[in-house]
Amino acid sequence: MADFELNELKPDGQEGDIPDGPRSARDLEAVYDIPVQVSAVLGKATMQVNQLLKLGRGAVVELDRKVGEAIDIYVNNRLVARGEVVVVEDRLGVTMTEIIKTDRS
Repeated sequence: MADFELNELKPDGQEGDIPDGPRSARDLEAVYDIPVQVSAVLGKATMQVNQLLKLGRGAVVELDRKVGEAIDIYVNNRLVARGEVVVVEDRLGVTMTEIIKTDRS
């Protein structure tokens, strides 16, 4: 399990009541109800439209991933983690195995 901290940056030259340093979970309560879209991508495939139109029930589309290879987990179309597919009762789920840190510029 990973621990997360939200660091809030003050714009240059701005003074005010914005505290420096890590924020607590209580400080994040305002964002708890904001919906986000989470997508787990098993793999991708590229094909021509005529190939797509020929697909029917039972057709198999080969993806660019190998069996056992980590899947990509996106939050609001941003890659945030990699993980593995798991079965929870009668549903598919995803367990995160790696958090992806990106530089925000």
